[in-house]
Amino acid sequence: MITYDNLLGKLCSLENLRLALKKARKGKTKKWYVQEFEANLENELIKLKFELETQTYKPKPLKKFVIRDPKTRVIYASVFRDRVVHHAVCNLIEPIFEKIFIHDTYANRKEKGVHTALKRFDKFKRKVSQNGKPVNSARDNNMVVGYVLKADVKHYFDNVDHEILLKTLRKKITDEKVLQLIKTILENHDMKVSGKGMPLGNLTSQFFANVYLSELDYFVKHNLKAKYYIRYVDDFIIFHRSRQELVLYKWLINNFLKQRLKLELHPEKSKIIPLHNGVNFLGFRIFYHYKLPRESNLRNFERKMNFCELSAERERELKILDGWFGYVMYGNTYKLRRKVLHQLAINSSL
Repeated sequence: MITYDNLLGKLCSLENLRLALKKARKGKTKKWYVQEFEANLENELIKLKFELETQTYKPKPLKKFVIRDPKTRVIYASVFRDRVVHHAVCNLIEPIFEKIFIHDTYANRKEKGVHTALKRFDKFKRKVSQNGKPVNSARDNNMVVGYVLKADVKHYFDNVDHEILLKTLRKKITDEKVLQLIKTILENHDMKVSGKGMPLGNLTSQFFANVYLSELDYFVKHNLKAKYYIRYVDDFIIFHRSRQELVLYKWLINNFLKQRLKLELHPEKSKIIPLHNGVNFLGFRIFYHYKLPRESNLRNFERKMNFCELSAERERELKILDGWFGYVMYGNTYKLRRKVLHQLAINSSL
């Protein structure tokens, strides 16, 4: 196996730090903290380079806040200077691990994402159902054969074990100074249990989430030989013609997670579902011939638009509308989008 040593020099180079800055400031150039950093840019970069090289870099405490989109999440925001460091780390190690990730993991990867995962879902549902073969006594053409194991890892980000993560990283990275920097970033977090958890919101956490569960990906693909598997962060789906086979998969996966990764499946959110019942995945309820946004998705959109209306934030309203339309257009939502636009036109005329 190819390993990588002597990486710190590349990570600390001004070329890499400038690239990290460019990525960190994208879409945020008018923010006060970006302008403050850039007011003394060369000195800031040189100081950061020195601290990283001498291993004296210490991240600032994270800012904690709560969002509801629609479920409640605790998000942690790093100061801008630390975000530059996170990008610098990912610039260096992401290409190393990208080569070993399986094809069918879709979160936080270039040319992947939600819409690509949904297209893959459509392909797999056709394969498993033999192009929409109906069940016995089907009432409509969406009642097709096949099952899905829809699973979720329980409290995933809170339970990532730092030692296991670092052990996985060591399979490719042997530069102990870079690994110590990663450990410093991981420990800058209000952990419920010492040595466990990653802050939701950090770029590094998003990347490490894929690294940590790459062990699960290999187990599912190589040990279980599951053909039709899709993972998006800690949500994953396996398609199969046999319900009994998926029952076995679920048991084996839960054992693997407990023994190897100190995780477990969420007992309420991990279920085996007939394809003809419709499957909730990435904000949509997906049937064989169509997909619609989930009710919670619609409620969250309405709540955001109502807030903008009350606060008269027209520019923000248009930005939310544009983003939501870009998302739901991948479902069967033509009539829904027309209805929303019609209602907005009525509201604007009042």
